[in-house]
Amino acid sequence: MRPTSLRLAAPLVALLAVAPLAAPLAAQTFPTSWDPAILKRPDVRTALEHLERGFPRQVDEWIAIAEMPGKSTHEQQRGAYVRAAMEREGLRVSIDSIGNVTGVRKGTGGGPTVVFAAHLDIVHALETNLKVRRAGDTLHAPGIFDNSASVANMLATIRALNAAKLVTKGDLVFVGTVQEELGLKGMEYWLQHNPRPDLLIAMDGGLGPVAYGALGIYWTRYVFTSAGSHTVTSRGKPTPVKALAEAIDRIYQLQFGALPDGAVINIGQVHGGVIFNGIPQELYFTVDLRSPNPILLDSLDRTIGRIAREAADRAKVGIRVEVEQKNGAGGTSAQLAGARAHPLVQTTIDIQQALGIRVGAPGAAQAVATGSTDANVGVVRKIPSIAIGRAYGGNQHTLSEWADWPSALPASKMVVLLAVTFGDGVRTVSAPVVP
Repeated sequence: MRPTSLRLAAPLVALLAVAPLAAPLAAQTFPTSWDPAILKRPDVRTALEHLERGFPRQVDEWIAIAEMPGKSTHEQQRGAYVRAAMEREGLRVSIDSIGNVTGVRKGTGGGPTVVFAAHLDIVHALETNLKVRRAGDTLHAPGIFDNSASVANMLATIRALNAAKLVTKGDLVFVGTVQEELGLKGMEYWLQHNPRPDLLIAMDGGLGPVAYGALGIYWTRYVFTSAGSHTVTSRGKPTPVKALAEAIDRIYQLQFGALPDGAVINIGQVHGGVIFNGIPQELYFTVDLRSPNPILLDSLDRTIGRIAREAADRAKVGIRVEVEQKNGAGGTSAQLAGARAHPLVQTTIDIQQALGIRVGAPGAAQAVATGSTDANVGVVRKIPSIAIGRAYGGNQHTLSEWADWPSALPASKMVVLLAVTFGDGVRTVSAPVVP
């Protein structure tokens, strides 16, 4: 079902069109705690009620988006849909050279620039059946949770803000990013080519603790090469199989602390050889290395590289190292103490509690110094950044992916309340410096 589009009232459209782009405010200050009295503001009540009334349409739109192809680098249909939806709402919309869709909802000036990012892409191949199956409160389909849900939440938020004629001091920038699943490439490109925002909020992940850190992610391919040989003449000749086997065995013997402050290593691919009866001329394995600790991350990366080269030397074969991506680490919980103290984190916790959003078992952490979302790119740039949940769900990146559709409503309300709170740029105390 196609959702009804709501246009901005003419005076508000004019106001937003002429307002200058708010520059990042180095000394921007924010409230130390969230005031629930904001829920009583008439415009805020109107926005939240609009979300509630329009929620069935939001779910229909969510399903429609989920059934569009969206594999990374093939997000064009989703991007065109989001662009058209943003334009109907009066946002200033642009699409950059790699496909990121940006919609700016202008503020009146004097407030912070707040970016809300929802990635458009999914991991599933173009030939995957994306048809959504609805069973009670659950939606089933590849990509339904990660990240089609956030795209629908973002569009619903924009419509709710406009329906309430809600005006903020700061600019609210809504970005549908591309290639997030390929290493946050869309968000990285966006931050390289746009003014630095004051705050970055990634709409990604399941509802739960607020993620204010960045799990560093290194993807590397280690390729072993040889002249090859027929099996009959292979006795005693160098083979990349020995090098690969030795390297993998030694890597899995490495000792280091576990997450959340340690690291994890996974060898996800082993490929090579084309026939039974021959020494492979090329053989490779891939390493997915993750840690929030930048020192540990780089140390393990160097160690793995040394192990691979030593194995190649002993086997008398060649080696080629191909770096697929290197997303920096934000730091451990101790290293990110300043970021944890930022009002953005505590305010989001307060809003989640006010909306009754559960974060786990009683006593579970309300915020965690980790994350594998578009917010990572902001964290490593020292931009106050968090990731918030889009719904409850699970099995992402599999064909059995699912999402609890009723939970997308409080998730969307959270976005509206964050937009109002930080878009207004209330100045009460100086925000802590992010280390």
